[in-house]
Amino acid sequence: MKNGVFHTDGIQAIKELPDASVHLILSDIPYGIGAEDWDVLHDNTNSAYLGSSPAQQQAGAVFKNRGKPINGWSEADREIPLQYYQWCQTWASDWLRVLKPGGSAIIFAGRRYAHRCIAALEDTGFSFKDMLSWLKPRAVHRAQRLSVVYERRNNLAAADEFSGWRLGNLRPTFEPILWFTKPYKIGTTVADNVLLHGVGAYNEAAFLRYEESPDNVLKSSFASGESGLHPTQKPVLLMQSLIELTTQKGHTVLDPFCGSGTTLLAAKHLERNYLGFEINEKYAYIAQSRLEDDLFSVLSENLLIASSD
Repeated sequence: MKNGVFHTDGIQAIKELPDASVHLILSDIPYGIGAEDWDVLHDNTNSAYLGSSPAQQQAGAVFKNRGKPINGWSEADREIPLQYYQWCQTWASDWLRVLKPGGSAIIFAGRRYAHRCIAALEDTGFSFKDMLSWLKPRAVHRAQRLSVVYERRNNLAAADEFSGWRLGNLRPTFEPILWFTKPYKIGTTVADNVLLHGVGAYNEAAFLRYEESPDNVLKSSFASGESGLHPTQKPVLLMQSLIELTTQKGHTVLDPFCGSGTTLLAAKHLERNYLGFEINEKYAYIAQSRLEDDLFSVLSENLLIASSD
C-alpha cells in the first residue's frame, strides 16, 4: 500500500499499516462544523441543518447549507465540541502508532474546534509542537448586517440604532495548521533521533523555497486553474512546503483524509512515497485522476525535452 490513493475509510484503513512506518502525516481533516455532509461528526436532529427543512428546500441555493449556530438550537448542540474531541480520539492512537519516533503530524483544523483536536492528540500521547497559520488568498465575509434583520421586522428604530453592527464573525482570512510530533525515546536528543529515524528536525533551507522567511505564517497560494476540485482544497505548493519542511526524499507521507489528493500530488512532486485514503468515491476518483494526469504531463514534458535534444 504505497504510492496510491484508496477509496476507503481512512480511520479503519490505517489500522492495517505497520508500526512506525510513516515519516509524516499531513491531512486536512474534517472540521466538524457541518459545512458538508461528510463534515457532520455529531448527532443531527434539526431539520434546518444542511438545508433540509421544507422552507430551505423551497428557497434553494440561498440556504443550501446552514451550520448550527455557536449557541446551538438545543442543549444537545452544546455537546458538539466534546463530540468532535471524541471523534479525533477515534483515530489519534493509530496515527501515533504508525508514525516513526520524532515524525510529524500536521493537521489543518477549523478555528472553532482546533483546541479540541489539540487536546485529543495530546491526551493520546502526541507532543503539540506549534500552531501555524495559512493566509488564504480568498475569504468570503458572510456576516449579516443587523440593521437588515430589524428592517425586515419593520423595526426601523432598532435598525438605525444598530447601523454598522453585524451577526457572525470577522472575515476568516487564515486557517490554523496544527503541528504535532511523536515523542522520541527519552534519554536521546532530537539530533540523535534524526540519525536513527530521519525525522525530528526541520529543513529551513527547503522551506525558504516557498516562503520569504522561516515564519509560522504561510502564504502559498493556488496556481492558475488549480482550485475548485474540493470545498476545502489547499494549494499544492502549500503542501509541498510542509512536506519539505519535515521529510527527506524517499520518506513516506500519509493522508488518511486525502480529499482530492493534494497532499499526495505534492509528495509525488517531491519524490516521496505517498499513501492516501478517501471515503468519498467522487473525491477518491478525482485524486486518482490528478495523480495519473500529473504523471502523463511529466512524461510528455520529458518526451519533448528528449525530442529537442
